[in-house]
Amino acid sequence: MSSHHTNWDTIIIGGGPAGASAATVLADQGRRTLVLERERFPRYHIGESLLPFTYGPLERLGLIPKMKQSCFVKKYSVQFVSPNGKASQPFYFFNRYDRETVAQTWQVLRSEFDQMLLDNARERGATVHEGSEVKELLKEGDRVVGVRVGQADGTEVEHRAPITIDCTGKEAFSTVRQGWRMKDPFLNKVAVWTYFEGAKRDEGVDEGATTVAFVPEKGWFWYIPQHNDRISVGVVAEGKYLSRDGVRSPEAMFRREVGQNVWLQDHLACGRQVGGYYITNEYSFHSRHCGCEGLLLAGDSFAFLDPVFSSGVMLALKSGVMAGDAVHQALAEGDFSPERFRPYAETIRRGVENMRKLVYAFYNPNFSFRQITDGHPEVVGYITDCLSGDVNKDFSALWDAIRPFAPLPDDLPCGMPLSAVEQLQGGVNAAV
Repeated sequence: MSSHHTNWDTIIIGGGPAGASAATVLADQGRRTLVLERERFPRYHIGESLLPFTYGPLERLGLIPKMKQSCFVKKYSVQFVSPNGKASQPFYFFNRYDRETVAQTWQVLRSEFDQMLLDNARERGATVHEGSEVKELLKEGDRVVGVRVGQADGTEVEHRAPITIDCTGKEAFSTVRQGWRMKDPFLNKVAVWTYFEGAKRDEGVDEGATTVAFVPEKGWFWYIPQHNDRISVGVVAEGKYLSRDGVRSPEAMFRREVGQNVWLQDHLACGRQVGGYYITNEYSFHSRHCGCEGLLLAGDSFAFLDPVFSSGVMLALKSGVMAGDAVHQALAEGDFSPERFRPYAETIRRGVENMRKLVYAFYNPNFSFRQITDGHPEVVGYITDCLSGDVNKDFSALWDAIRPFAPLPDDLPCGMPLSAVEQLQGGVNAAV
């Protein structure tokens, strides 16, 4: 049973990038903000390569000076490598953007990066409870009015607020419990990864580049240089491909696929594998709604795309800041009707759908970046924009160039707020 309850302006479930960002924005506005984080930081997390357009949210959060003073490796580009070892020309961000802002980003150790974000929220005035596991959403009718939380001492407490922001990542606490979770029709991959020390890095400005190295069957490796002489290396492909011939060991899967790419063999030969091997289903999913009365979703709780273009942290930071702004305005006006969050939902979904189209193209065997850029040099800038996280713009020219080689998906009819009328009708998604 709940021992007592507290009242807040906003409750945020999850202290990762989306939650910490929303909390900082709200605390900056003087809002009484509670962050409930199940884990105790620092904690391990994958998703280590930032896109250039994380700069805007990080600047809004006041973290650019700390990022520049950090040990995180600077990243200026992304390149693609074929199985025979031939590398594409790097997509340099500074060929497209201002060198003082988004032309450079970072490769981060998420335990350190996420700690920085959460500490920043605390410093701005948010209250953070770590080791607090949310058990359920509290409701009055269909309206979410808070959460019930289990504490380390075995007691429970109810926290109440006019609005709760779910930032629980791929676990998607509210999305699952509300029955809103839907898989992407096509994107359903498995990832296996580990770490190396002493492995080869390219020289000069390319030292911190993200490399996407292909293996057969449209599988691919990420190769992410980090500080402390560490490289994050992982392979993503269909599960049936990675487990072919009865292979079940993550290490065996990983080592077999390294043998499928000459560039990777060369770069890892001088390194030493450290730590364990990790495996996860990197399936993509989307929420049918961005929220309902008293509830808003941000970050991976709202949508999670395939990791090939490292969009997760950028979308988490962007949606966290936007959610914080939207909730602050709702508090100022005393209006928490779901429909007022439609502009927020439309912006995030538009960015997700643009990135999703490029991901679909990437996995099509008839598509290659070199083929598109050689035949349509006018779209190189658009490719760089999308790969950099500048996803809320008109990419019609790029899609027109890609469609002859790879069919692109229609936008999914999901993500808009669940209205009170829809809830009375049983939660039917009016967009479907």
